[in-house]
Amino acid sequence: MTNAPDVPTKTKSPEWADPAAGTEARVEALLAAMTPAEKIAQLGSYWADTRDSTQIIAPMQDVLSKGRPPFEEAVAEGIGHLTRVFGTTPVTAREGMEKVRASQRHLMDSTRLGIPGVVHEECLTGFTTLGATVYPASMAWAATFDPQLVEEMARAIGSDMAAVGVHQGLSPVLDVVTDYRWGRVEETLGEDPYVVATLATAYVAGLQDAGVIATLKHFAGHATSRGGRNHAPVAMGERELRDLVLPPFEMAVRVGDAASVMNSYTELDRVPAAADRWLLTDLLRDEWGFDGTVVSDYWAVAFLKSKHGVAADMAEAGRLALHAGIDVELPDIAAYRLLDDGDPDPARTRSDVDTAVRRVLRQKIELGLLDDGWAPAEPADVDIDSARNRDIARRLAEESIILLDNRERFLPLPSAAGRIAVIGPCVDDPGALMGAYSYPIHVMPRHPEMGLGIDATSIPDALRAAASGSEVVALRGTPLVEPADEAELARAVDAAAASDVVIAVVGDRAGMFGKGTSGEGSDAPGLDLPGDQGRLVEALLDTGKPVVLLVLSGRPYALGAYTGRAAAIVQSFLPGVEGAAAIAGVLTGTVNPSGHLPVQIPRTDGALPHTYLAPPLGQDGDRISSLSIAPAFPFGHGLSYTTFELGDVSLDREEMANDGTVRATVRLENTGDRAGATVVQLYSADPVAQVTRPVQQLVGYARVWLEAGAAASVAFELHADRFSFTGLERRRIVEPGLVNLTAGLSLAQVTAPAALTIRGTVRVVDEPVLVTGVETTVEGRPDTKDETTQEDAA
Repeated sequence: MTNAPDVPTKTKSPEWADPAAGTEARVEALLAAMTPAEKIAQLGSYWADTRDSTQIIAPMQDVLSKGRPPFEEAVAEGIGHLTRVFGTTPVTAREGMEKVRASQRHLMDSTRLGIPGVVHEECLTGFTTLGATVYPASMAWAATFDPQLVEEMARAIGSDMAAVGVHQGLSPVLDVVTDYRWGRVEETLGEDPYVVATLATAYVAGLQDAGVIATLKHFAGHATSRGGRNHAPVAMGERELRDLVLPPFEMAVRVGDAASVMNSYTELDRVPAAADRWLLTDLLRDEWGFDGTVVSDYWAVAFLKSKHGVAADMAEAGRLALHAGIDVELPDIAAYRLLDDGDPDPARTRSDVDTAVRRVLRQKIELGLLDDGWAPAEPADVDIDSARNRDIARRLAEESIILLDNRERFLPLPSAAGRIAVIGPCVDDPGALMGAYSYPIHVMPRHPEMGLGIDATSIPDALRAAASGSEVVALRGTPLVEPADEAELARAVDAAAASDVVIAVVGDRAGMFGKGTSGEGSDAPGLDLPGDQGRLVEALLDTGKPVVLLVLSGRPYALGAYTGRAAAIVQSFLPGVEGAAAIAGVLTGTVNPSGHLPVQIPRTDGALPHTYLAPPLGQDGDRISSLSIAPAFPFGHGLSYTTFELGDVSLDREEMANDGTVRATVRLENTGDRAGATVVQLYSADPVAQVTRPVQQLVGYARVWLEAGAAASVAFELHADRFSFTGLERRRIVEPGLVNLTAGLSLAQVTAPAALTIRGTVRVVDEPVLVTGVETTVEGRPDTKDETTQEDAA
């Protein structure tokens, strides 16, 4: 090791600790004071974790954690991050803060430069720690089509994390769904890139407004793996990648100013994302202007050797990842410690190290960690499951529930509905309401003596409270995935036959790596209901009693066999700790359902994968295949206990320049007898283009609440860039020609098209306008705007 550069004594603050100095001057001053070993230490993390193969919460955690040195040894030269101090083993907020303080004090007092670490945690369904509020899963946020509420949730999550000393959250997930079999569908925001982009950007705004760095993941293509298998290769051309997968990340970077990005485990065109300089540097930084940090998904750097086979050893894996653009190796520093071993180009590696260290130090300065006098927060009993949090979780859950079908307006149930049989494999388990990255599912199964670690109500208990004049009985009927026990199934059928109403609760229970039917590593072989749940539903329908099919799942399942037979069908995508009360509210009518599908509901298990954004030859019809891919329920579908009527689209012009704007307006009226909300959706169709295009594509949406009998004008302001796509030369272009605009309350029921002609020549778009402006004016109240109003942003 080279001699350490001079550093001021502890009694004299160095230039890099002076908040009055400019950020770049502070970065350069600290960089100049660092030894090579101290620089590399800033590019890694430390995870105080010991688990065996039955307890993993990250892929190959048990194998790759072996040989981890003690904390004091690992951080002798400093450290960049501290991994999941709160999220690894159950600790209270105070206990976690004590651990953080002890680690930070050691870094500040026992290392030469005294640089604190960035504390990072998971936070997809809330702060992933013991006793924190469990919000609905991301698919449920998507069903709300409510960016403002998602931002409010993220701000609450961020404020809780900041209060206990966490600096970075490893959320949100911006993967666009292409195959519903993939286990992590529950973590996504659905299959439409604009919905994913707007809601994820809202999450970024909320979390970072609270002072916590948001991390965009998984960059890029994680959800498009072959066969819906976790980590499988991605087969996708650059045009589809740019038009389907990348737009959410681009919006979160350009509009949301996200401060961190995490790579995907997958490979694109045979190049692993962790080693893809085109993806992580040329595109992300040079094209989009990203200036934050890129962190590796856990052990993704090691996987370059052990899984992808593009590196001969860990040292080479580290150099590949570092040069590609990964600044910080998570969850531990392993490959980056070995960068010098057998290095064929030390000068390039030194330059790559300095570049990455600058980014890490810049972020620590922005967080205030390097300011003279900074100290970790004093441990306290911080309330991380507050009334504020529960209120947000309740509203999200209520807005997310989707009424798919309601034959003869069977729902809502009367308060005195007689005997209600609630039957399903997880009917008495509140854990079935929660996503795989919630703490009760992610960590607590390794500590069964502690239960879920949070107060949560089951669906039968919530229904007993909501329908107090009814008798509610609950039976399992069949296991989640194992074969049904004939006697148990018979008891459930008998109970159903003796009841006035049957609520069949089917779907998933989340779990990691095959410990559940949804979640990371819990991929599905098909889209029929798991196990013998389909058999259970058929047996309940055969009783002749009215059956409400309640699908509580992380992914959409094929429900075509039950449409027209069940009295009603309700979809809830893992609605969180307040989910049972929200479901009971919808079933009994105290909550008017307003969720809309961010995915399709398949009719059958066959002819997959498929999403609504396919070009003409990827759609159903024309007798070109013996397989039908028509959905049971289309993208954007969602019913209400009131009724809405939507007028035709009116344009403020019939022609626009290739860099101009157009205003599309529709009138929405609540024609029913109660107040309610719906989602107005604006679609575009490009009938002739130089490459094949989706038959219809969402270009704007607005969630609108109206009193009974009220009406509103919903105006969408669209820049020509909103009709752009990746052309033959792999550049984003606006092409002259005809565009048809339609509006609907689902993809399948849209208005007559309004024709818009784009004039001019083909225009290359370098800095696109990414957001559709939305303004809703309720008639008689000209100052009213809906929740989704967003300013156009570049």
